[in-house]
Amino acid sequence: LQCLKAEYGRYFNSKSEARWGWGVNAKFAWFTQETPMLALPVYYMLSTGRLGWNPNSVLLSFIIIHYFRRVFIYSFQLKGGKPTPISLWLMCIVYTLTNGYIHGRYFTEYAKYDKKWLSDPRFLCGTLMFFTGLFLNIQSDNILTSLRKPGEVGYKIPRGGLFEYVSGANFCSEILEWSGFALASCSYPGFTYAFFTLCNVGPRAIQHHKFYVEKFEDYPKSRKALIPWLL
Repeated sequence: LQCLKAEYGRYFNSKSEARWGWGVNAKFAWFTQETPMLALPVYYMLSTGRLGWNPNSVLLSFIIIHYFRRVFIYSFQLKGGKPTPISLWLMCIVYTLTNGYIHGRYFTEYAKYDKKWLSDPRFLCGTLMFFTGLFLNIQSDNILTSLRKPGEVGYKIPRGGLFEYVSGANFCSEILEWSGFALASCSYPGFTYAFFTLCNVGPRAIQHHKFYVEKFEDYPKSRKALIPWLL
C-alpha cells in the first residue's frame, strides 16, 4: 500500500480514470461504502437478541457508534470532494461487507465474555483509547470540512487539535480508536481490524504529508506525518 498510490479524493485526475475506472460522487461513495459496517452489526444484534448491558453488545455498539457517524454525518459534511474511482469504491464495499459480517457474527454468536469483563483493566483502558480516538477523529474531520468557506476552492493548511502535531490527524486518531477497540475486546477480529486500519490509512497519512510539504512553503517543519514527534 505504501508503494501503490490510491488515487481518490485530492489525488483523482483524468489519468486516474484510465487506471482505476470512472469516478463515483464522493458523498455517495462514502455513504454506500461505509454502510455495511453499520448495517450488518445492527442486523446481527437485533436478529440474535444481543441487546442489553453485556460485553458483547457494548463492544459491538462501539462499531455502530463510529459508523453511524461515518454514514449519516461525515458523508454529508463533505464539500465538493473529488470522485472515488469505481474500482476502489467496489473494493471498499467488499472490505466493509466482509468486516461487517465478521464483527457482527463474532460478537453476537461466538465471543464469550465473563460479565466482569466490563470492569477488566483491558476493557477500561481500551474503552478510554477508543473514545479518545473517536473524539480526536471527530475534531479532525470538523477541522478539515470547515477549511473552505462557501465558494472557495483549493487547499489550505489544517490547523488546531491533533493537526498541530501530524498531517494525518484524522488517520492517527482512527488508528488510536481501533487499537483501543482491539484492547477492549481482546479479540482476533478486533486486532486484525486495527492492523488493517494501520495498513490502509498509514500510507495515506504519509502521502498527505508529502502533498502538504510540497505544496506549502510555510508548512510547519515540526509536524510529522502520522505519529506525533516520531513519524
